[in-house]
Amino acid sequence: MYKNLSAKCVAVLLFSFFSLLAKAQDPLKVAFVYISPISSAGWVYQHDLGRQAIEQAFNKPNKRALVKTSFVESVSEGPDAERVIRDLAKAGNQLIFTPSFGYMEPTMQVAQEFPQVRFESVTGYKRAQNVATSNARYYEGRYLAGVAAAKMSKNHLAGYVAAFPIPEVLQGINAFMLGMKSVDPKAQIKVVWVNSWFNPTLERDAAETLVNQGADVLAYHTGTHSIMQVAQERGVWAVAYHSDLSAMGFTTQLLAVTHHWEKYDVSRVRALLEGSWKSKDTWGGLKDGMVDISAWNDKVPTAIKKEVEAVKNQIIQGKTVVFKGPMLTQDAKVVAKEGAVLSDDQVQQMNYLLDGVLTPLPKAN
Repeated sequence: MYKNLSAKCVAVLLFSFFSLLAKAQDPLKVAFVYISPISSAGWVYQHDLGRQAIEQAFNKPNKRALVKTSFVESVSEGPDAERVIRDLAKAGNQLIFTPSFGYMEPTMQVAQEFPQVRFESVTGYKRAQNVATSNARYYEGRYLAGVAAAKMSKNHLAGYVAAFPIPEVLQGINAFMLGMKSVDPKAQIKVVWVNSWFNPTLERDAAETLVNQGADVLAYHTGTHSIMQVAQERGVWAVAYHSDLSAMGFTTQLLAVTHHWEKYDVSRVRALLEGSWKSKDTWGGLKDGMVDISAWNDKVPTAIKKEVEAVKNQIIQGKTVVFKGPMLTQDAKVVAKEGAVLSDDQVQQMNYLLDGVLTPLPKAN
């Protein structure tokens, strides 16, 4: 076979063959980029559970590891994110998860430079041939939490600490409002915007302000436990977000709206290993197990728990739709007439707050 080749050529061919064989046996490298440090609960924690699920699914004891995961934490959105994502692509990662809305543009930029690498843009909406998007219908859990909040509130007023007025956050506030109003027409919400996903000091100050203004139930769309701490100190209810925080000693946790990424993350890695990975958009909710409610406070009456669980089942079965008319904005504009249901596109482009939310929507700069 090699009689017409020099010894040097044969050596080069054999080296190339064995190099390719070794490379084929290397684990698939999968990386995650996190907006904040990994703590014992929260947005990043839930995504790290997804990373851990990948390790457990594909790396069995006494067998060759199929996947090797890594992560970089506390990565700011913007130039830092682009640099980190690019470095991960250069390091040979074949699948990179970027779970933060502000990572969307950096992900798209790096994806153009590394067409052979696949990217999972979580909460982003821009896609490419090598960029998939995913998000969860968090608003379904928010609606259920709103029902519970209204049932337990004595002041008919909830406080909401929010990061940025993007559609995902507005969906949550509006769904919480609709849930409250479904059982209490007098219910209202006050919002404090902190313009940050992770700022313990600002979040604490915001929560204190809302309690001082009469809110006896707190909710939030940020990344720290500051709101829960204020609720504990001031003796008001709080709806935990991302994770169950009752194990951390928060005895005023009303319930938790939790996120679950393990099933999705594992499925995307499996698709890449099998050669079937494709760019697509995923938007799952209660029915898909990507969102749930759990960890009810023992002081909540059983009748209220059953009522909320019944609504949960109705949403899963499609009998109850969160964003269904009549719906009016703060300035009395009709969003949906009686019986009309918002399409997914309309929900994803939400840029208003509903009647009952007392705090104006921040003006664009």
